[in-house]
Amino acid sequence: MPTESQPPEGTDSSPAIAAGHWTALERLREIFLSGQPVRGSYWTCREDLEAYDATLGERIGWKWDAVLDELGRLGWCPPVGPLVDFGCGSGVASRRVLGHGSADRFTEIRLIDKSSLATGFAASRLRNLAPGIRVVEAGSADMAEVMAGSTVLLSHVLGEMLPVARRQLASALAGAAAVIWVEPGTHADSRALIAMREELLGSFHPVVPCVHAARCGLLAVGQERHWCHFFANPPVGVLADPDWAAFAAHMGIDLRSVPYSYLVLQRGEPPVPGPGDSGERTRVLGTPRIYKGFSRLFCCAEGGVGELELPRRLDEALYKAIKREEAGSLFRLRSEAGRIQSIEPVPPTQG
Repeated sequence: MPTESQPPEGTDSSPAIAAGHWTALERLREIFLSGQPVRGSYWTCREDLEAYDATLGERIGWKWDAVLDELGRLGWCPPVGPLVDFGCGSGVASRRVLGHGSADRFTEIRLIDKSSLATGFAASRLRNLAPGIRVVEAGSADMAEVMAGSTVLLSHVLGEMLPVARRQLASALAGAAAVIWVEPGTHADSRALIAMREELLGSFHPVVPCVHAARCGLLAVGQERHWCHFFANPPVGVLADPDWAAFAAHMGIDLRSVPYSYLVLQRGEPPVPGPGDSGERTRVLGTPRIYKGFSRLFCCAEGGVGELELPRRLDEALYKAIKREEAGSLFRLRSEAGRIQSIEPVPPTQG
């Protein structure tokens, strides 16, 4: 069972679900799981947004917490300027970013969504959270103009978009200052996000999870079945909370498993560190496979992707930390013939 994490300050992690909300939640989840593009809005009333925000949206917030924690660990901050929440829904992404201590970096928050119900709901929540920041419901404004020079947040949008909409989005994003993008951790969504990464590399440099700015190694021949994904942990208390237990049972959701894919890009000097003195930086994807005397890690490095064997005797303490999912996903390591010879976690950036 994953180790639970602390929720951001001010987060109420226990959902209060009215009896009438279950139908709306079931309908929304069916839409999200279909993997089909959505042409219209799926929000029918404010109650839809309230039910979603307390449950399915909150669960997405755990993914954002994991991504923002990793960015904080590496010492990365979004550039000063406007913040754009694209496909904002109930505003989970922008509220999570503000809750992680970045509020003073944003001069304005701009909300984009097909639904005015959604932008209105998100705006009201954001104004309560950060009354000193101007919040704008962008509506039908030119997307490229809204995103220009901004930090753009995107959350669970690719599966709802037709190819032409994805191309339009990539074109609009090209003028942004930074992009923080979180998607479901499915094979299809990860592969779609990788495709967007390749299209945007001409304008940006990757920050995370990439450890290099070259072509993604998962696009190499023979890697088609693999994908770039990670797992977030629920906040402390969620797994024992009776409201969350009722939600999980009703919706058929395993609260312990919160898979996600993500990508953070920024304009300017390449932020991705190269090989270090202690070995090449490597990102471990997915879940390590644990055996009696060793573990297998699926690793992404500048030289490509592939599975490496970590002997338990090489570092007993690290082996146990990986088994407990407490070692993170970023390492410096050296390997030979598929076996790791040296390995150490990349420590948090100081200051």
